[in-house]
Amino acid sequence: MFTTAQTTSEKLTQMLVAIGMFAAVMGVILFVAGRVGGRRNDRVVAYAYLAPALLMLAVGLVYPGIRTIYQSFFDASLQSFIGLDNYKTIFTDPDQLVVLRNTVLWVVVTPFVATAIGMLYAILVDKARMESFAKALIFLPMAISFVGASIIWRFVYTYRPDQPGVQQIGLLNQIIVWFGGEPQQWLVESPLNTFLLIVVMIWIQSGFAMTVLSAAIKAIPDDIVEAARLDGVGPWGMFRFVTLPSIRPAVVVVLTTIGIGTLKVFDIVRTMTGGQFDTSVIANEFYSQSFRSDNQGLGAALAVLLFILVIPIVVYNVRHLRASESR
Repeated sequence: MFTTAQTTSEKLTQMLVAIGMFAAVMGVILFVAGRVGGRRNDRVVAYAYLAPALLMLAVGLVYPGIRTIYQSFFDASLQSFIGLDNYKTIFTDPDQLVVLRNTVLWVVVTPFVATAIGMLYAILVDKARMESFAKALIFLPMAISFVGASIIWRFVYTYRPDQPGVQQIGLLNQIIVWFGGEPQQWLVESPLNTFLLIVVMIWIQSGFAMTVLSAAIKAIPDDIVEAARLDGVGPWGMFRFVTLPSIRPAVVVVLTTIGIGTLKVFDIVRTMTGGQFDTSVIANEFYSQSFRSDNQGLGAALAVLLFILVIPIVVYNVRHLRASESR
């Protein structure tokens, strides 16, 4: 009890110190900005306010990133320089190849399926009765944390031996039993278990896709829609020649955003399988190697690989947004 009170007191002290340091930094910034006059005032004020953000960015992001790249060239204990051996392990070791395979499956399947479901739902409920309620239903999973969603779906996939008097508590297995089938250990069989984990991510991200794409659909000018209808364009033609071209920038944003989130997926895998049964992905493997297997070098190499994979998606997204704004 004394230890708990002491820990709380220490945390409170640290919080007060952090607030005091923040106030002191802001006070120095305001003092410096107030002492400068003339035409240089605006520029100095801008630099003064940017300086703390740039400093925190360098300390919290740039330095750790450079240090991680440096550590990726060392062995498990970070004592001996081994060059590119960790990267060679990632692309040659059978277990790491399974990790790469799973990551590719996640990135290929999740963004496109989630975006397709969100787009279809947005089109179907557009201007329908109880549209807000229908959208709230599919958006609701977005309000649940990845861990919470994983626990829900873990119960869905739960397996119990098919014995007399034993009732299935997993929804999926219970439905199978109702139809006369045999319950399955869904999270054990590979690669099916990976696709079942992907379903959880799709369930969460479809609401995000629906929200963004629904807003884009409502922004389509009415005169374009009416002109297409007067020309006798059918539902498929309306989608292909009017809706899809009009919302293309939004589709790209949704795909890239979900793609980046999928590359970094960790919570779902960690909560549902712990990366066992050939379900691990790069983010989970980075954690496992760094903090459970104590292989700091390989963990750093996996973190660098994850960073490298995210960069092309971010660059494409930025270029696409700039191209859209310049039109």
